[in-house]
Amino acid sequence: MQTNTKPAAKEICYWPYSVNYNKETTINTDVLIIGGGIAGCHAAIAAARKGAKVAIVEKGSVIRSGSGGAGVDHWHCACKNPCSKITPDEMVETIETARGNLFTHEYGTGPSFYILCKESYDALLDVEEFGIKIRDVDDEFAGADFRDEETKLMFAYDYKNRHCIRLAGAKIKPALYEQLKHQGVKIFDRVMTTSLITEEGQQGARVVGATGVNVRTGEFFLFKSKATILSTGPSLRLWVFSTELTGSVDSHEDPNCSGDGSAMAWQAGAEFSLMEASTPSAGGLCYPAYGTGNAHNTWFACTLVDSNGKEIPWVDRDGRMLKTVSERYRPAPGQKLIYHGPPPISNEIQGPRLIPDLPERILKGEFVLPFFADLPGMPEHERRAIFGLMVGNEGKTRVPIYENYTQAGFDPDKDMLQANVLPPEMAGKHIPYWNGVGPPQWRETAFGGGGGLLYDWDLRTTLEGLYAAGNQLAGGGNHAGAAATGRYAGRKAATYALNAKEPAINREQIDKEKSRVYAPVNSGDGIGWKELRAGLTRIMQDYCSVAKNKEVLQTGLQWFESIRESDASMAYARNPHELMRVLECFSRITVGEIILHASLARKASSLPLKFIRLDYPETDQPEWDKFIVIKQENGVIKTRDLPPKFWLKPPNAPTYKENYDRHSNL
Repeated sequence: MQTNTKPAAKEICYWPYSVNYNKETTINTDVLIIGGGIAGCHAAIAAARKGAKVAIVEKGSVIRSGSGGAGVDHWHCACKNPCSKITPDEMVETIETARGNLFTHEYGTGPSFYILCKESYDALLDVEEFGIKIRDVDDEFAGADFRDEETKLMFAYDYKNRHCIRLAGAKIKPALYEQLKHQGVKIFDRVMTTSLITEEGQQGARVVGATGVNVRTGEFFLFKSKATILSTGPSLRLWVFSTELTGSVDSHEDPNCSGDGSAMAWQAGAEFSLMEASTPSAGGLCYPAYGTGNAHNTWFACTLVDSNGKEIPWVDRDGRMLKTVSERYRPAPGQKLIYHGPPPISNEIQGPRLIPDLPERILKGEFVLPFFADLPGMPEHERRAIFGLMVGNEGKTRVPIYENYTQAGFDPDKDMLQANVLPPEMAGKHIPYWNGVGPPQWRETAFGGGGGLLYDWDLRTTLEGLYAAGNQLAGGGNHAGAAATGRYAGRKAATYALNAKEPAINREQIDKEKSRVYAPVNSGDGIGWKELRAGLTRIMQDYCSVAKNKEVLQTGLQWFESIRESDASMAYARNPHELMRVLECFSRITVGEIILHASLARKASSLPLKFIRLDYPETDQPEWDKFIVIKQENGVIKTRDLPPKFWLKPPNAPTYKENYDRHSNL
């Protein structure tokens, strides 16, 4: 054990690694991937297959890092699979007419969704090649309603159109990790990226690399690259942080997602959009993901019964009562397809659901709490698909739910699992019964559809040499979306890099960043990262909550500026791990400021964005059906508007297919 040479706040911190803050290592590569999650891994593999020299930098450990690190059980929009009755173009056309869902509302950005529909199945075949089981090769579900007997593919949610595939993806990250090594990708685990390097050190210029710090040794890294892909994900837990609440259950996402990529791109001068979007959060008050009985997503469409054994009815999107379990997995008469997602969701793609007036019926005594997920009452194939194939492979459920419950004696053939149901007074607010609920000031960046970098059909940002994938993109996406956009961005970045000139590095920019990064190590008595982060969440709760106005938002910006100049400037770190946490706080300050500025710029309320301005109460006026684009230039905030479907540019707007064929670089 070694003692760090810098005790702080009159404490001695013991650290098991050799610390060398003075060491600097330079890495040269064609393509640099920042963030080793699902999007980053697929991007690195695709770039390497194009012949580029690739390095991937990850704050955690690539083998299990990222929001998909703990697994995946279903794969969205696999429209090109041989059983699908929906083409990519039909899917996009249908979704574009839908309104209200986080994935599919009118502000969802079109190119990434089209890329998802075109390449989702190709990405799935990639992971099958890497060793992941995407078919029922052992015939465990032979004869099941959701299984295709010829291909042995298994489907979720919409058994008629078959565009969402079930898979055994609990070990998907280890499989990707092995493929990275096979492709010769250089992997830098435990290195936190801190800034983007721009040509000649000029903001808004071509991105030519990044800086980073090892979170165990403190070593400084300088990465020089011809092309860079950001795939670090959104800034999570920006509104909620407490060391007293359970840390792993309050989000599907990786708890290390702190918005570092967004903060770096903002400082480099990139443009962002949809940053004002957010959604309610239960924080640490929610239940373990899919650890209680319910009927949504991974548990869809499980039968629920009340405490007297009375079954809760299901209806289709038109309110027609469904008599069989099989009907719950099919569109209503005249409905084109089901796109399953969190409520609220457009009636056009709304799938079957529990009766919508259930809370009122509970109040009347028609159904008696508590409720239970009646797995034993489900058909055998559906029961084993829910608790086994789905719960056994979904992110964050393999070990804490499936394995622990099974070892404790839970038997889905015999046992029912209690379904937590919110009080009836919470109903009607688009909060799923089974999620739990936090105070109204608790928010979260919108899962799968929040803010991020503005990009074009090459998945290039507004900075030359900088590409983005996954939830780093404005509009976000799901696991399959991260895989599809990652492999696409990897191809595009590699093609650019193999024809790009050598990067020109400005040493003054590097030295300035080193000084910023190591300031907490050299700080005297000050504030620790936990206290700093707790203070930042209170700013977001108080000044960027469910309802906002100009004065409140401006006050929040003043608070961030004050904390940046005072407490943050005195924050200390006793070892490289604490240094990482302090630097994450700096990233969160930046992302919080972006959100506040974007919220000021949207002078209208919006139901799809779950955005309320008290001083502009009218919702979704036609003149505000547009994207707010925001960036900073030498500290000055600049905004502009973009119209809906700006990615199909007039006057001779090409189609999605024409754009994809022109840019995809297959």
